[in-house]
Amino acid sequence: MEPANVAAALPAIAIRQARIRDVPAMAGVISAFAAKHLMLPRPLSELYENVRDFFVAEAEVGGLVGTAALHIDTATIAELKALAVAEAVQGRGIGRMLVERCLAEAAELGLERVFCLTYQVDFFTRMGFARVDRSRLPDKVWSECVRCHKFLDCDEIAMWRTVG
Repeated sequence: MEPANVAAALPAIAIRQARIRDVPAMAGVISAFAAKHLMLPRPLSELYENVRDFFVAEAEVGGLVGTAALHIDTATIAELKALAVAEAVQGRGIGRMLVERCLAEAAELGLERVFCLTYQVDFFTRMGFARVDRSRLPDKVWSECVRCHKFLDCDEIAMWRTVG
């Protein structure tokens, strides 16, 4: 007996701009990882306020399975944030598709760099990101990080890459 075609078993995934109606499902995907301390929590109010920054991965069968945001910080740099893919569909390239969509948006906007704060160093290294000292990101640190409950004891790794 021949092995089943795994690709045929996977539902089609579409990456698209998030909509207001997606916010509860986005919160669900994000909170599953925040509960395990694998990413920072995102309150519903923040997701609604920034819904225009978000892309979602939607499965043909199964609904919303991933999310990522591209948040502009300055005229030259943006943050890739809130990247999360439902555990049931991890390892299928959905995170890569979301990052690539954010990078494409950054290029369309004329940005020079995209950075992230992450615990998933290996994944982002494979995506072309390199570690950077957080001090190279003063706009992020002094506008958002300073309000974070982990500010004085932050253990996320700062990474960035050029766009293009």
